[in-house]
Amino acid sequence: MSGTIETSELLAFTRAVEAKSLSRAAAELGAPRATIGRRLARLEERLGVRLLRRTTRALALTDAGGAFYRHARIVLDAVEHAEASVRMADDVIRGTLRVATPPMMDPSFNALVCDFARAYPEVRIHVDASSRHVDLLREGYDVALRSSAELEPGLVARTVARTSALAVAAPAYLAAHGTPKKAQDLRAHRCLLGFMPSGLPQTHWPKAGGGKISVEGSFVSNDITLLADAAVRGLGIAVLPALLVGPLLERGALVRVLPELIHAESRVAVVYQERELLPPQVRAFIDVLVAWAPTAIDAASITHRRWPAKPEAQARPRPRAKPRVPRSRVNRR
Repeated sequence: MSGTIETSELLAFTRAVEAKSLSRAAAELGAPRATIGRRLARLEERLGVRLLRRTTRALALTDAGGAFYRHARIVLDAVEHAEASVRMADDVIRGTLRVATPPMMDPSFNALVCDFARAYPEVRIHVDASSRHVDLLREGYDVALRSSAELEPGLVARTVARTSALAVAAPAYLAAHGTPKKAQDLRAHRCLLGFMPSGLPQTHWPKAGGGKISVEGSFVSNDITLLADAAVRGLGIAVLPALLVGPLLERGALVRVLPELIHAESRVAVVYQERELLPPQVRAFIDVLVAWAPTAIDAASITHRRWPAKPEAQARPRPRAKPRVPRSRVNRR
């Protein structure tokens, strides 16, 4: 294999040598361990020599690797000095930051964005709150917060929390149309559907333990907040993120449907482009987002909590007993 050595390959190699671990090098570079391994393999293939001896516990330089490391370090130091020579003297973070998020977030996310804007007033911030699957590379976004497992080539995902998808409906809807007991019963119900990443309406819902359940519906939207509102208003059954419907389940506006049958676990991840030198404003926002997410997204209480599948009957208040009048106080005529 021939061709010019890439800076990303040099960075992977030098960080692995200095950290003495692929995992630690990956964490420092903000890239998956498998990506660092691929970069090292490409580098060794380009050079036609083995640079590192890998064991289950450590990395060790070969003779060729030791010589190459010294030159690689000189090259990377030169790049760093070149970057510093053109950096603004005041070292203020500037530029444009384009962020894609789901439309329904914890209220503290708004505070996070506003605090970031206050801390970096010269950063132009664009936030797109949408249910659609944004293509970061083609559409020019820098960072996305996703619950989807799909990841296009050239992107890095850092998992920050876990959540799940649940089937829900309003108690009034179930009282009027009945509660489905099995998957086939959904054919007689109104299903509120979202869109798939392909842009087509959903045709399946996730089956607990793997698999899919076929569904049809006449109400379709890519706005999950609209689907949640439609479910609350009794228009049908929807499958929505527990992160969104948790408060609605807590207060009884929605209840779970087919809880043992319809369920899917998903991760919440910070997604960004895989490159060795992230723009300063992007790196700064990723850092605050990664620090915020685990505490703001209460994944454990949302994912593993068992809400009742049907509304609990409320105890009727007992009528007040009339005050008992002592016999001695009764007026006798």
